[in-house]
Amino acid sequence: MRSIKDIDVSGKKVLVRVDFNVPFDENGNIADDIRIREVLPTLQYVMDNNGILILMSHLGRPKGKKNPEFTLSPVAEYLNGIYKGHVKMAPDCIGPEVKKMVDALVTGDILLLENLRFYPDEEKNDDAFAGELASLCDIYVNNAFAVSHRAHASVSAITKYAPQSVAGFLLITELEYFHAAMENPRRPLAAVVGGAKVSSKLGALKNMLNRVDKLIIGGAMANTFLKSQGFQVGKSLVEEDLIPEAAEIMRKAGQQGVKFYLPVDAVVAAQIDAKAVSKIVPIQEIPEDWIALDIGPASSRLFAEALDDAKTIVWNGPMGMFEMDAFSQGTASMVHSVVNAHALTIVGGGDTDVAVHSMGQSDRISYISTGGGAFLHLMEGKVLPGVAALDNVK
Repeated sequence: MRSIKDIDVSGKKVLVRVDFNVPFDENGNIADDIRIREVLPTLQYVMDNNGILILMSHLGRPKGKKNPEFTLSPVAEYLNGIYKGHVKMAPDCIGPEVKKMVDALVTGDILLLENLRFYPDEEKNDDAFAGELASLCDIYVNNAFAVSHRAHASVSAITKYAPQSVAGFLLITELEYFHAAMENPRRPLAAVVGGAKVSSKLGALKNMLNRVDKLIIGGAMANTFLKSQGFQVGKSLVEEDLIPEAAEIMRKAGQQGVKFYLPVDAVVAAQIDAKAVSKIVPIQEIPEDWIALDIGPASSRLFAEALDDAKTIVWNGPMGMFEMDAFSQGTASMVHSVVNAHALTIVGGGDTDVAVHSMGQSDRISYISTGGGAFLHLMEGKVLPGVAALDNVK
């Protein structure tokens, strides 16, 4: 897979697939700009080397229809604050008007195309749509790790039609950190997996059994594992159909010498409500009408001790409903344990990323991935279609 550094961009029209699928607050302002900031080194490299920048992205789920609610115009405004008015907003992502704007671009200009998902052809990986996008450029750059697990036209099919196709710095960095953690790690390698459902991470858990030395399970998904071991967890979320799978994962962990950790206590409440009365109980004593909403302090201490000698830590998924203060301490404690470990630390997944940033500890993590789904895809041992497309370029 070639990097943008491997080719000459001077005077060339460079079409960069970025991920500007950013959240907005109630006033329509960008609430978190991390995905924009992470792509800036690649954009700056093109500009410093006299390339002409064309940017394309999706935003939200407009379901293949032009919907002004999902316009990328606010992102263009934000970029103009960085690039001092050099960013133009296209009215579409394909078509004669866009082609005319592209033909008029000169060195130093930046053109942001309108939302790719206004066309159903994007998510269908349509060849004709990909060909139209490719016709806008001399060089295509995939710098959108967060969507590289999708076989979409702007990520996969486009490489068949672009004159040259390469990877941007963000995509390369994401892959390098992940491979450093999972393929040739300093050991012990510990994986921390949380979140709501076992089903969303089943493939990742199975794959990691062959790679990690320690596996720590938190969040609501721990309930399914606990129930597979005979514990009653009240009205907590449990995926009943996956109880046998959970038991099998624990059995295989024991067979393969992987140290497996589950919560030993929980913060419980009668309902999911920030103002609900809560209490800390051992796992064996969760009341039958209550819900486990966070790991308890004994679990936090256990997990901290398990991570104490780790040399590589991969973390995906919070330990509880950290969005509510009453149920945030387990995730906060995990952040503390991870940032204080003498280890290479990699965090992946939107919720985990939010938790680390909200606690002001992001600068103490070795690497925070920009892509939850793509990160999980790699954890499952799968090849990313966007990466495979670049690897297959002749």
